[in-house]
Amino acid sequence: MTDQGARAAAILAEISEISEPGPGVTRLPFTPEHRAALDLLTRHMETAGLTVTLDNAGTLIGRKEGPPGSGTFLIGSHQDSVREGGAYDGIMGIVLPILAMEKLHSDGIDLPFSVEVLAFADEEGVRFPTALIGSRALAGTFDPAVLSMQDAQGTTLRGAMASFGLVPDRLSALARDPKGVLGFLETHIEQGPVLQTEDEALGVVTAICGIERHLITLTGETGHAGTLPMENRRDALVGAAAIVTEVNRLGQETPGLRATVGALTVEPNVVNAVPRSVRMTAEFRSPDDDTRRDAGDTLHRFSQAIAAQHNLKIEAELTYSQVAQPCDETLSARLSTAARAVGLRGLALPSGATHDASALADLCPIAMLFVRCRDGISHTPEEFASANDMRLAISVLSEFLRSL
Repeated sequence: MTDQGARAAAILAEISEISEPGPGVTRLPFTPEHRAALDLLTRHMETAGLTVTLDNAGTLIGRKEGPPGSGTFLIGSHQDSVREGGAYDGIMGIVLPILAMEKLHSDGIDLPFSVEVLAFADEEGVRFPTALIGSRALAGTFDPAVLSMQDAQGTTLRGAMASFGLVPDRLSALARDPKGVLGFLETHIEQGPVLQTEDEALGVVTAICGIERHLITLTGETGHAGTLPMENRRDALVGAAAIVTEVNRLGQETPGLRATVGALTVEPNVVNAVPRSVRMTAEFRSPDDDTRRDAGDTLHRFSQAIAAQHNLKIEAELTYSQVAQPCDETLSARLSTAARAVGLRGLALPSGATHDASALADLCPIAMLFVRCRDGISHTPEEFASANDMRLAISVLSEFLRSL
């Protein structure tokens, strides 16, 4: 009897070799590495009995045709990685559905609907300052303006896609009719420690957290650190430190909120001068949009008060906002039932990271299955999911599809 988990591990190990030189996995969209990954995935899709095509967003599609007039269920994830990332993020969510479809194919199971396994080109947004190209194209929310964005070498997204053999001006034609799409399921490593802490192989995602980012600039006055009296100082870093502490307090004391100050730029940034200005970011994530927005409003009020207290000029703006996307209750319930059928609890948890599923939510009902990752580590070469956990995930995916 085939050990599907061991097969998944072997395939993922093979694909992980398709990478730019260096530690871990670096596989960016519309590159030779992307092409090589598509060639390998194509072979496995065909083995699973799928008909394979590539759309103009660079999404590889393996389709199992259902009865005439039936709807289509979508399942998949992204092939690209961050720089020096791991062997599981994204790509595992393509390989496991392929093997689930192969299992159904070998068992002679014909589903009463069509299935498409999708390998999206670009979810991470590493090469170009945009992301979710393929999933947004299917959902009909792709913005053609991003085609003019450039990578670090000055290549535009439009040029990269054209060189890859795609026709970017036809992306709008990829939008699917919602009436024909039954739903979308994405499988992904958790990228967090909850499942390991709970000693559970798999989890059912309740929602993809909403995100908002704030840019705050505090401006005071510099001076000699040894001669400027403390009572006369307009130290921008002192104000920024209070804001960092407040962001952390909000995250610690607000249920369901993740709060982070991830970047600080200090000027003049020398050991013997009072900091004149600080440019900083604050990010909030929550599966509840009201919770997230309340945190942002609180931060802005607090920052204005701190600036006034320390005689600082302040500029604060909301630079990015993405609403939370709840997973479909019916699909999630079926996923939980499938997990319990293989001896698991069907543990529910939110996703703090963004995924292709968040874009597909504009097209159809979505669901997500999390696979335990060792120590909650992701986006590094140490990223790892066990063969046994992946075997259970393949079984759950197969059972889930049969239940629809």
